[in-house]
Amino acid sequence: MRWLALLLLLLSVGLYYLPDYLGPSVGMAKVASGSLPRVVSLKSPDPEGSLVEVVPSQEAPVLSCVRLGWIESAERTRELISSQPLASEAAFAVEEVYRELTPLHWVLIPPQPRDVALRQFQDIQRQGIDSYLVTEGENRNAISLGLFEHRESAISVLEEKKRQNLNAVLANFPRNQISYALTFEAEPELAEELVQAVKTDYGSNFDFIEIRPCEGVATPEKNP
Repeated sequence: MRWLALLLLLLSVGLYYLPDYLGPSVGMAKVASGSLPRVVSLKSPDPEGSLVEVVPSQEAPVLSCVRLGWIESAERTRELISSQPLASEAAFAVEEVYRELTPLHWVLIPPQPRDVALRQFQDIQRQGIDSYLVTEGENRNAISLGLFEHRESAISVLEEKKRQNLNAVLANFPRNQISYALTFEAEPELAEELVQAVKTDYGSNFDFIEIRPCEGVATPEKNP
């Protein structure tokens, strides 16, 4: 019995000191059985030995830049903006553009002294010919007999007026104009919704609708 009691005593002592001989790997098992730390609480040492908190990176959303045009006036463009509940969040703005359009074809009687042009204009009016007296610009005191988008139509009218003994000629009529576009930035899904809302409020077709990723938006750097 004494030998058995001594054996049990030695076994107990051995179990008590065993972890110290096996090293820290045994202690790790205790951590594994517990709860793991959250990612945001993980810390890594910097080169100087202090602890640095590691926070998960968040990618900045890529915005869509939208442009709709043309709109007939700045006032109408501002009305479209004011009708959108999210206009302030989407950074709506009015863009003013000077556009050079294709000239029209102008059938006219060349400029004359004002009194001569006025007498001829009155005579043409009595004949029931559609016309008007030009009162300003480089063709002041000319008599306009029609403006046409297609050259063929203008030539046809020109020949008709010549048969009526009118000294008409064909000239270009410049029609450069200022047009307006609506622009804004929003996340892609919201941008699509806003485009549909603006189209509905405008009530007619736009000449163009541009939706593209905004330039200059910060994106995460890629490691080589």
